[in-house]
Amino acid sequence: MAPVIPASVAWYVTGRFYLSSEDATLQDLGFFLHLEGLHGPLLEDPTGKVAEATALLTFRSTPFKSVSVDNGGLSLSVDPVGDFTVYLKEPGHARAHFDDPASFSEGCPIATFRRASLVVGGAFSGPASTGRSLSMNVFTARLVWSTAFELHGERYDLKDLLPHGITQWGESGPLALASPPPGFSKVVPFVGSAVAVGPGLAR
Repeated sequence: MAPVIPASVAWYVTGRFYLSSEDATLQDLGFFLHLEGLHGPLLEDPTGKVAEATALLTFRSTPFKSVSVDNGGLSLSVDPVGDFTVYLKEPGHARAHFDDPASFSEGCPIATFRRASLVVGGAFSGPASTGRSLSMNVFTARLVWSTAFELHGERYDLKDLLPHGITQWGESGPLALASPPPGFSKVVPFVGSAVAVGPGLAR
């Protein structure tokens, strides 16, 4: 199995950031729309209204605390190094639903990635007349653990496809969801686009 070509698209994901109302920690979770090198659909019914419930690959980060920095109309967040795990939904596993964040980690863990450094994200405020704004971040994550898995009758291992990890750009819109689930004070949807990282010097 050949690795994904460095600097080419590795995956597309979508998910949500959750801010805990208890300890002000953040976590992000969601599902894969595409992962280069895997054959077959990653959504069992891509036309379904609740797309996450049909997802075969999900992810969830460990909770972390973010530090805020303001610069005029630009709000920055500084996130620490941390891990996120990819899960395979097999028959018998509970389906993912954004109203139940824990459901995204109910599956067979197939890989864990670690953000390689601090992550700085920016939220840009638009004029009041339009209300437009955009939040963006970018981070590199190294693959720290993986195991072989089967999908649509074929076997894979992310250490073969993404041995050096990924760099992901994330974007989220201006509005938080009106009704976050219990235990959370704020939930914001996002989309992530990642490219494969090439080999480098060991650190």
